[in-house]
Amino acid sequence: MYRWCTDEVEPHDRFDYWREVRAKGLFGVTAELARERRADFFGEFSLRQLGGAGLVELKASPYTVERSASDIASAPGDAICVYQQLGSGGWFGGMRGSDFAIANGSFATSHTDLPYRTAPLGAGGFHLRILKIPVSSIPAQDKRLRELAPRTFDDPTLAPLLGACFADLGEAAADGGAADATSLVQALAHLALIERGILRPGSRRGQAALRTARHSQARRLIARHLHMLFETAEKSFSQTVTDERLKQSRRLMREAPERLIADIATSCGFESLATYYRVFNAAYGMAPGDFRAQDREGH
Repeated sequence: MYRWCTDEVEPHDRFDYWREVRAKGLFGVTAELARERRADFFGEFSLRQLGGAGLVELKASPYTVERSASDIASAPGDAICVYQQLGSGGWFGGMRGSDFAIANGSFATSHTDLPYRTAPLGAGGFHLRILKIPVSSIPAQDKRLRELAPRTFDDPTLAPLLGACFADLGEAAADGGAADATSLVQALAHLALIERGILRPGSRRGQAALRTARHSQARRLIARHLHMLFETAEKSFSQTVTDERLKQSRRLMREAPERLIADIATSCGFESLATYYRVFNAAYGMAPGDFRAQDREGH
């Protein structure tokens, strides 16, 4: 992980250094700020390489950024960017389509090699995360990948999934989870392509991305909220899940009397047949086979 802050430079040189070395040299953009406002400029960023992508978190005083045609020619990126706005909001313009604002907590997507201008909307300046995913690393190749002008991520069903994957990606980076990071980066790329209409949700890659994202969302929901909900309940979360699995197995035994009990146990989430028999007997006072026989006699 690489970190850098303008505190490492003399105050009168901070914006000039940021503009020439960091903005243009590292990010391939042109930074603009009135000379009389440069003395108080502050900026910092971190850069992590993970899962075949680059994750940048940036905070800075207000200034204007432009990715011009000459910037693109000098520093082509050929990557899909997923932006997460963490500050007071930002404005994007100067590209094909309408200008737009992105609110705190919202997302936007784009291809790196299309021109745009952006600036923070509030006095607090920039605070955002940017995930840059090389097009060459995205399995779902399509010529439209390079035609993605900046646009907000507007799908209300996909945005929470994107947020969960972003949060898990940060944790995977901190914990050194390379395998998790790779799957999360691919999921984020494909969620962006689903939202932009390039990838079908029902395709194999679309389904895999949605599955990864829903797992992230469910895990974070459990970690943050459900344990608190179950603190005052009669049964713990794990006990509640086991009860639901047992109910599902009984329903399957009724609906599919020819299906093997071992197959039903596995499909309901029991990794061990012995465990399934044990908890079933403890809950209902009989073995699954006896329950099935009793149910048949009742009908």
